[in-house]
Amino acid sequence: MVTSLPLVRLPNKLARRLFLQRHGLSDSARGTAPADLVRRIGFVQVDSITTVERAHHMILWSRDQSYRPEALKAPLEQDRHLWEHWTHDAAILPMETYPYWKHRFERDAARLHGSWQRWFRDGYEAQFDRILNHIAAHGPVTSADVSTDEPRGSGGWWDWHPSKTALEWLWRTGQLAITRREGFQKVYDLTERVIPAPLLQAEVSADAKANWACTSALDHLGFGSVAEIAAFWDALPREAARAWAQAALARGEIVEIAVEGADGAQRPAFARPDILARAEEAPPPPTRLRVLSPFDPALRDRARAEFLFGFHYRIEVFVPEPKRRWGYYVFPVLEGDRLVGRLDAKAHRNEGTLRVRAFWPEAGVQLTKARTAKLMAELDRLARFSSCNRVEFLPDWQRDFLTPKP
Repeated sequence: MVTSLPLVRLPNKLARRLFLQRHGLSDSARGTAPADLVRRIGFVQVDSITTVERAHHMILWSRDQSYRPEALKAPLEQDRHLWEHWTHDAAILPMETYPYWKHRFERDAARLHGSWQRWFRDGYEAQFDRILNHIAAHGPVTSADVSTDEPRGSGGWWDWHPSKTALEWLWRTGQLAITRREGFQKVYDLTERVIPAPLLQAEVSADAKANWACTSALDHLGFGSVAEIAAFWDALPREAARAWAQAALARGEIVEIAVEGADGAQRPAFARPDILARAEEAPPPPTRLRVLSPFDPALRDRARAEFLFGFHYRIEVFVPEPKRRWGYYVFPVLEGDRLVGRLDAKAHRNEGTLRVRAFWPEAGVQLTKARTAKLMAELDRLARFSSCNRVEFLPDWQRDFLTPKP
């Protein structure tokens, strides 16, 4: 921060309201085109786990209850309004962000070189020309299409065969693009066959890229520290975000504020000069319950979510089962502007059943008759979304916040 005396204090209630509004969780998004929803949020993370539905689909459904997974196919694979690449993780992005990623391609080519040589088996670099020539001549491929007689390992993240590693390298560095997925398997093609020519040819200077990354991140967040602004797209180092903030502050484009957390503590942040007006104009979120993906953009920054909502959340997929506090894949539950609980549920599509193992209200949250009714309504919606026709509750599914996992 440039000074130690913030001029504006943003109360926690308004901070939550603005943050949720910027993430599409306040005003109604019903019937919004998927590409427009992604533009509003910034990006949606892609994840393979299908405990209920994959993360990118759940993120969009949480904002538009009429959304169904098949609606994403046209804007992503046909109309090319969206594309897939990397932010902090694999994500679906608005197509108009592509020119800014050219700098990332160059950065990743330099940054990943040493680490990938340590992590992956030798031989992948020798595959680059063969794979590019094969795709140019024969069209899009999956990793199985370009694998020869390479020795197979476990198939885990650290044990790709060289051709798979080469495909991922060519994708991460912009020479290939994902044209579609089959199931959840990536199908790669030459970038010029996927990205529209005007965007493919557009050039953005390093300064313009940094200004876009910081300005758009701040607008998506509503307010943020240098670290939060830099981390939103993961497109530039923290030092570059700090330099942008100092220059934008000097120009009067942003101001320093103090944001109140859920516990009353205050943290410094940057925001637009009219931050209070924007926050007050943001509509209060609906009071119904919403089941969120563990990868929801509103929760991606776990520390920010804990500060704003008093909600400590860590996904336990990679935690050994005996050490899990809640469960393998537990969904945060939003009510209005509060995160009020955690849901352990799984869709058994072959049985047409959404099975609820547990619901934990947060400390101080009572599962009242009215709140239970709202939870039942949301579970019915979640069942329909996951192609199930009924909800089944295991015994003792109503848990106390301090009760261990079932």
